[in-house]
This record gives sequence, structure tokens and C-alpha cells, in this order.
Amino acid sequence: MTLKKSHRIAELTDIPAIVALMQTSIAENMKAFLSAVQIEAAQETMGVDRTLIEDQTYFVIESQRGGQTIMIGCGGWGKRKTLYGGDHTQGRDDSLSDPSVDAARIRAMYTHPDWTRQGIGTLLLDLGEAAARSAGFKKIELGSTIPGEPLYLARGYVEVNRETHVAANGADNVVIKMVKNL
Repeated sequence: MTLKKSHRIAELTDIPAIVALMQTSIAENMKAFLSAVQIEAAQETMGVDRTLIEDQTYFVIESQRGGQTIMIGCGGWGKRKTLYGGDHTQGRDDSLSDPSVDAARIRAMYTHPDWTRQGIGTLLLDLGEAAARSAGFKKIELGSTIPGEPLYLARGYVEVNRETHVAANGADNVVIKMVKNL
């Protein structure tokens, strides 16, 4: 059976549902790749980035279950210089990128565990890449977690570098910078 899904631009009123989806996705989808302490470490750089929603560059993917519309995925693209992280992440640069010299960013992609391997991540990438291309960007980059890396490699992204940050709990948090020409 094919999953029926729709997408739309996220609104500020979606934030509680986005947070719930992010928490569920992080807790379940990373288990196959990371230990519990590594998942906790990764959460330090994850979370809602309101600028994506305010810029109207963040999408939600929805489906129907029991007659109700439910959020099954979220993610988007950024036209600002911040590569990854939520509102709380230190070292952010929220200045606007120049499409003639800077890359757009794929940002904050999450899929509900019940809907993994059903094209949600690919749809989010397609939406973000198309919107960034329409905005004049020629290149797009992202900061991937280890669990996200296989999808991005399959979609033509190439690793530029890999940084390991030590989280507050002492565990390593790996961020893989990847790039793709649009």
C-alpha cells in the first residue's frame, strides 16, 4: 500500500507538534547507529530553529491516520549561514546567505519512526533543493548526523569534513558537513 502524504510550509503554531516529532525521531531512529549517551550528545545541537519557520523554508509532511491529520516528517532548507542546530545552539550565524557565492542549507530533517523508509526524507530533500534552486542558489550543504549520512550519500551529497564535538555528557557528537551542486 502506498502512503498518502501531503506537504505544506510550517507555521509557528506547528512548533509543539514539530518538537514532539523531533523528540520521537531522535529517540527511536538513532538507536541503530548511536548509543544512548551519543544520542543525548547529539540532542545538544538539535531542535527547532524558528528562523526557518519565519523564513517559510520549513516543511511539514502529513498523512491521515484514523481520520486525523498527523505530522509524519519535517525539514527544510535555510537561506541563512547557520549550518545546523536549534534556537538554543551556540555559535549561530543567522545572517542571510548570498546565492551568488554561498550555499543554501538543508536543515532539521526528521521522520516519525512509523514512517521511515517510505520516501519522507527524499521528499523533504526534493522540496528543499527545488526551493533553494528557485531562490538562485547553485550549491546546497548540510550538517549530517551519522544516522542521516546514508540518505544524503544516496542523494548525491559528498562529505566535505567531519567534526567531532564533545558534548556536556562527555560523549562525542559527530557532525558531517556534506555538499551538493544544484
